[in-house]
Amino acid sequence: MVTFFEIVFALVIAQRLLELLIARRNAHYLRAIGGYEVGGDHYRWIVLLHATFFLSLFGEVVERGRLDQPPYLLPFAVFLIAQALRIWILRSLGKFWNTRIFVLPGSEPVRRGPYRFLKHPNYTVVALELFTLPLAFGAPLTAVLFSLLNIAVLRVRIRTEERALAEVTAYAEQMGDLPRFTPFRKP
Repeated sequence: MVTFFEIVFALVIAQRLLELLIARRNAHYLRAIGGYEVGGDHYRWIVLLHATFFLSLFGEVVERGRLDQPPYLLPFAVFLIAQALRIWILRSLGKFWNTRIFVLPGSEPVRRGPYRFLKHPNYTVVALELFTLPLAFGAPLTAVLFSLLNIAVLRVRIRTEERALAEVTAYAEQMGDLPRFTPFRKP
């Protein structure tokens, strides 16, 4: 019998694969209009982080005997809210959304949707997902370990992204007043 965890797990994997297709399509579009990728050297670490996250999550859930258990409601509810925010982010960025860092010289920073309130709402959503999905299914080691690894990767990625955007767009001027991850903290 297929468990609720296995259904959620499969849906999240399918979502990630769909996002990779969207990212590829958007990359072609951005390159066609003069955009280019930066920070590609650390992208493999992001891919590795996410791939091993799913392996760790599945393994810990099985190891702890939680495969056929219902999710803990609070972290699962936060995870579902993060999914709604993810859709809002994708719609707000449109063809500018990507899993890689692309810059388009002279373009205006996106200031709609959650980008009215935060510089990096997508990274906030990823952090929420990496923490709450494992907690929802009783995998606290995966939640803590991959949250810490994500912080390390994001330190490099965000510096790279903000530097590149500031060099070729009005990012610093137009986004400088916004907090990075949470609307409750100033920049």
